[in-house]
Amino acid sequence: MPMLDRAAIATRIPHAGRMCLLDRVIRWDERGIRCATLSHRDADNPLREAEGLPVWAGIEYAAQAAAVHSALRHPQSAPRAGVLAALRNVTATCEWLDRIDEELMLDATLLHADAAGGIYGFTAYGGEVLLLSGQFTLMFTTEV
Repeated sequence: MPMLDRAAIATRIPHAGRMCLLDRVIRWDERGIRCATLSHRDADNPLREAEGLPVWAGIEYAAQAAAVHSALRHPQSAPRAGVLAALRNVTATCEWLDRIDEELMLDATLLHADAAGGIYGFTAYGGEVLLLSGQFTLMFTTEV
């Protein structure tokens, strides 16, 4: 039984419908979160381009994992909209996420947090293969 399913995730982030990309939260603690999804294989994925789903879309997947993590850390707060204010050390090992048969595993690790947002390290795996990694700064803009 997943810790949170897609419906529960959607109540905690400012995305709904197809734009809620994560299927489930596998585990979380104060330091980070692991989420999983198969939405990268959907032909109607909202981030998909004509050629497929580019690996860089994985950054949005990781940002949603971080947003869920923040919401779980602050359950009394309403979901907050945010922006990715900075990206660092982003590395990809493939071009297209939709070519990955396995479930995507997204890890977001909290490196620093304050009232304005947080800095997260992230990884995206397809099976045992690292597909994407890096770091981003998530800045909250408003309550939604």
